Amino acid sequence: MRVVLQRVSEASVIIDHQKVADIQKGMLVLVGIEDLDTQEDIDWLVGKIIKMRIFGDENDIMNCSVQDIDGDIIVVSQFTLHASTKKGNRPSYIKASKPEFAIPMYENFVKSLEKEFNKKIQTGVFGADMKVSLLNDGPVTILIDSKNKD
Repeated sequence: MRVVLQRVSEASVIIDHQKVADIQKGMLVLVGIEDLDTQEDIDWLVGKIIKMRIFGDENDIMNCSVQDIDGDIIVVSQFTLHASTKKGNRPSYIKASKPEFAIPMYENFVKSLEKEFNKKIQTGVFGADMKVSLLNDGPVTILIDSKNKD
């Protein structure tokens, strides 16, 4: 499972001209799922996301988590995080899970994140054509892969 965390001043998701998610200060989390992913991957990533100290403290040093600042989170599914670009110029998405596996994993990821965060998580819609807007704060963008815990 791969995630891209983006520290944002604001973010939103629009589907069919309707805003389905909208936050101010917090994180936009893009998540890609592959067939090898398990609940262990979800649990490990959720712990990382909730505790990741990427927000400024009173001295503007990144010492605070999203919980510490009472921020919000939007989670958006993004199969393209598993793109392979080794051959040619057209990415292959063969490692990205098909919906029958990915949707339950995505839903479990969101539920697990809500439980640990103790706050409602806003989301996009799995598989939808989404327009994601964000104002990246910093910019701070971090890639985490649960298969690379080193």
